[in-house]
Amino acid sequence: MIKKFTLILLVFCTSFTINAQTADEIINTYFENIGGIDNLKKVDGIKMVAKVNQQGMEIPLEIIQLKDGKQMTVINFQGKEIKQGVFDGETLWSTNFMTMKAEKSDAEATANMKLEINDFLDPFIDYKEKGYTVELLGNETIDGAETFKIKLTKEPVTIDGKKEESINFYFFDTENFVPIAVQSEMKSGQAKGMISEVTFSDYQEVDGIYFPFSMTQGVKGQPGSPLTITSIELNPKIDDSTFSFPKEENITEEKPVEEKK
Repeated sequence: MIKKFTLILLVFCTSFTINAQTADEIINTYFENIGGIDNLKKVDGIKMVAKVNQQGMEIPLEIIQLKDGKQMTVINFQGKEIKQGVFDGETLWSTNFMTMKAEKSDAEATANMKLEINDFLDPFIDYKEKGYTVELLGNETIDGAETFKIKLTKEPVTIDGKKEESINFYFFDTENFVPIAVQSEMKSGQAKGMISEVTFSDYQEVDGIYFPFSMTQGVKGQPGSPLTITSIELNPKIDDSTFSFPKEENITEEKPVEEKK
């Protein structure tokens, strides 16, 4: 009888430990640990200089994100600057790798991008005011680390003309209360139905705020593409024209010089 009571007590204590934290408490502790919610809200933009490893080849790039929604990734490849995922607040466009010409994205992709404006600098900032919901799903081990698994449900996105749920699962390290992974289901493309996974590590301080300087992005259970950040600049001065869709240059052919008679 004593052994049975001890076992019940152990199960109860374990259950209490898991449920002692609420999703809001975890998120609030996370913000406190990385620099404070007030400091995060003061950031109007971020510029990251990084390098991504693609099949053994290191490719330099810059990532710029501004509070008003403007953003872009600039890839430096073989001496050329290639802009990808450029958004000026209204138009989404990228450079075609084959033709090296700028191409606008379709209306659906642009509409989905506009939804992401709310997620600067972190989707958990004022999540209730955005209409998002969070749910603590318990504990899960990720790469040997014990984590809190939190489900974040955002505004629905449009895929092939249909509204689809936008759900991400965040895994917060139980020791430091920072995200070390985020997973979500891919809704389109060849990998549709598979689970994408981004892992975070090597948190470093920049002007009083901690950011992960190492990330790996790919499909869950498969080797991903490592991205290493070499520097982060907060509130960079970026000219708005940098995000504008390039205008076609008017090419005029020179008229042949008429011979004098």
